[in-house]
Amino acid sequence: MPTTTGASPAATARRRRSRRKAPPPRQPWCCSFGLDPSTAAAAVASRSPLPAPPRAKPPHQLAPPLSRRIRSPGRVSPIDDPCFAAAASSCVSARLSSVTECPPPALPPPPPPPPAAAVDRPREMLRLRLVEKGLVLEVDEVERVRRESKVVRKVLRGRGGEVAVEGKVEVESFREVVEMMLEDKDETAAMRRLARGGVARAIGVLEVSLSLMFDRGVNNCLKYLEAVPWNESEEDIIKKLLSQHSSYEAAFRNLLARLQPQRPTSSAELVVELVDSITKGTNNNARKELRNLVNGILSKSSVYIKGDKELDKRSIYCICHSCLNSLVGLFEESSDLVPADQTSISSVGKGPLEGIYKLVEDTNWLLQILIDRQMGEEFVDAWANEKALRSMHEQVSPMVRHELSRISATVFIAMGNGKLHCTGDKRFSFFQAWFRPMLVDFSWLRRYPKGLNVTALEEGIGQALLTLTLAQQQMLFMEWFEAFSGQGRECPNLMRAFQLAEQGQGVLKEFYMQPLLQESWSFCVLG
Repeated sequence: MPTTTGASPAATARRRRSRRKAPPPRQPWCCSFGLDPSTAAAAVASRSPLPAPPRAKPPHQLAPPLSRRIRSPGRVSPIDDPCFAAAASSCVSARLSSVTECPPPALPPPPPPPPAAAVDRPREMLRLRLVEKGLVLEVDEVERVRRESKVVRKVLRGRGGEVAVEGKVEVESFREVVEMMLEDKDETAAMRRLARGGVARAIGVLEVSLSLMFDRGVNNCLKYLEAVPWNESEEDIIKKLLSQHSSYEAAFRNLLARLQPQRPTSSAELVVELVDSITKGTNNNARKELRNLVNGILSKSSVYIKGDKELDKRSIYCICHSCLNSLVGLFEESSDLVPADQTSISSVGKGPLEGIYKLVEDTNWLLQILIDRQMGEEFVDAWANEKALRSMHEQVSPMVRHELSRISATVFIAMGNGKLHCTGDKRFSFFQAWFRPMLVDFSWLRRYPKGLNVTALEEGIGQALLTLTLAQQQMLFMEWFEAFSGQGRECPNLMRAFQLAEQGQGVLKEFYMQPLLQESWSFCVLG
């Protein structure tokens, strides 16, 4: 068939459209439109308003986009038709403009529901109860606490439970232990935590850790306490804790080295060494401070020496005898320098005198230590038998010899207070040796007391005199009458002791009514 070459392009297009005049195949509905594709062109031509679209469905319920649909074999998608595409785009634009200008964002799919077994399972909970404070601390990380504490491990056999903690501990210490269990095993961080709380808080943490058998907490507390100083009350608490938990004796080794001496006599030896260094020292201020230190160590509240058995009495007495021997040598030297009638210190060298003052001060201090610990009876006997010093008493100036009566004054006061339990013979021997020197030197002691209580001395002499036998009292009161009648208030006032003796013993009253003593007594009263 011949081909017409003169056909117009319009005729060619009409013939092509006539060959495609077949009925359109059935197509699925577009969920985004809600219209039949065959009426899309009519809707575009009429431009009539569209009815209200139905409520939009969620994104996950919409049909997949048209561009992703799989075409069946032998069928043609309406998207390929230019007319249908134009109509569809116009329809979409019209509907979007009528509903909203900005479609809502797509919501994420909801998370899947948890398994039924996880919802029904109860949560584990540990209750730590502080009995003294009435506090209950709930911990949900039961497994970590169970691994750290042996007590919790034994008590908790099921899902949670309660553990009671005894003892008077603070709430903050209780909380510190729980936080230490839950944190990482960092020793440096634990040391910083304990350092912020101080020694008292660390002792509380140690007590709770010992109660819960929390080994890591116990070791951290012991390491911290071993490196810091304590006071005496804190030391007593630590000793009590260590004695109550003997199972941790191996861990306590370093701490016990600070609390218990390696040898039983180490504290006593330390005291003896300090006392010896004080008596040999030359700096008065340093000696005074060291004496206060030794007095603190020997005090009844001290943690270093708790019993008389720990103080070496023999060593203290050896130091006392050394001081007395040195005192004899200085008195011999001063007797050549100071005549017995000299009462001025201006022309006397201060070397021997300062040595005497120092030795008397040290001897009185050692005597007071022995008296306080009820070990001074031997000194009374030794002082009563000190014949060298007693013989030199009359040969030396009163401004020097009255220092010997200062030692006797300490014995008189202690004997009058009942702190020296000497036998009657030893008491009378002491009075025979040093009662008359005391009557002579009393005025100098009143003038230069140096801390001596003169009123207590007078009362002590009288009370000690009343402990003797009647015959001994008669003899000593006779000496006092003779001195008092000649010196008056330069002698100690023993009238109170005399009145007590007169009221209590009728025999003494008859004795003192003799004419000679009555005359002396009248003179004493008038004087």
